[in-house]
Amino acid sequence: MAIHKLKIFACTGSEAVAAKIAKSYGVELGDLTVSRFSDGEFQPAFNESIRGCTVFIVQSTPPPAENLMELLLTIDAARRASAHMVVAVMPYFGWARQDRKDRPRVPIGAKLVANLLSAAGCDRVITIDLHADQIQGFFDIPVDHVYASKVFVPYIKNMHLENLSVATPDIGGAKRANSYASYLEAPLVICHKHRERPNVVGTMTAIGEVKGRDILIFDDMVDTAGTLTKAAGMFMEMGAASVRAVITHPVLSGPAYERIAESALTEVIVTDTLPLRTDKDTSKFTVLSVADMLADVIERVHNYREISSQFVFGKKNA
Repeated sequence: MAIHKLKIFACTGSEAVAAKIAKSYGVELGDLTVSRFSDGEFQPAFNESIRGCTVFIVQSTPPPAENLMELLLTIDAARRASAHMVVAVMPYFGWARQDRKDRPRVPIGAKLVANLLSAAGCDRVITIDLHADQIQGFFDIPVDHVYASKVFVPYIKNMHLENLSVATPDIGGAKRANSYASYLEAPLVICHKHRERPNVVGTMTAIGEVKGRDILIFDDMVDTAGTLTKAAGMFMEMGAASVRAVITHPVLSGPAYERIAESALTEVIVTDTLPLRTDKDTSKFTVLSVADMLADVIERVHNYREISSQFVFGKKNA
């Protein structure tokens, strides 16, 4: 068992989910404040002693870059305050789509973020549904990559969809969708899309059983929702009985909320790794919390216990 006291803190981008994680774990959320200056600079500060503690800092890192910078500064503050271990709990790992050089003279942003976290003094990272599994290899520190299937699968099973088909919105998500299809014993539908430019889908086709089926589209994130809503419309035109989406990270930028509200989607099932906007139409959204799952992972990491029991899918499929 761990001999170092555990403390959980929240950066400003993930206060809601961090509060739920702390409640699930059975501890009070730590006292962390962020002072902001008139020029936009900010400074996190721990308002309690963390000397010798194992500190878990919860922060998703979607754009803008301030979310990532705040996490880095908070890690640095914890290290300088003599924390025993600093663990970044990143429900959503931003910049993950920049996981390779897909054309000349561009950065590998996910690798840079990994380097920055290590340079700041982070000892370990806990995250959910990385955009690409190989990002774990960008780190020289342990990464606990857990899967939202832990919260999605029970909800899906309770829907009792007798004619279920699992779909992926693009070839890149085929591995993830195939894991769900195998576990749920459902046919797999694969979409192929051609992008005219980033965030703009040109043409789309689908292969698989669609007519008369209840389609579940799985993806790790939804950004502008162009691909997702186009796929939903295509499935309905092909004779689907219904189309729902199961998305881990609701990034939802630009016209995403409006597109989903006006789309053929019956329901969009997401997690609370990122908060939904309160000024938008969210009537089609169902939010499942990852707090209990992350609280359990935190307990296992703190007490040096295995976390493989958190995986719904076996190693072969996950």
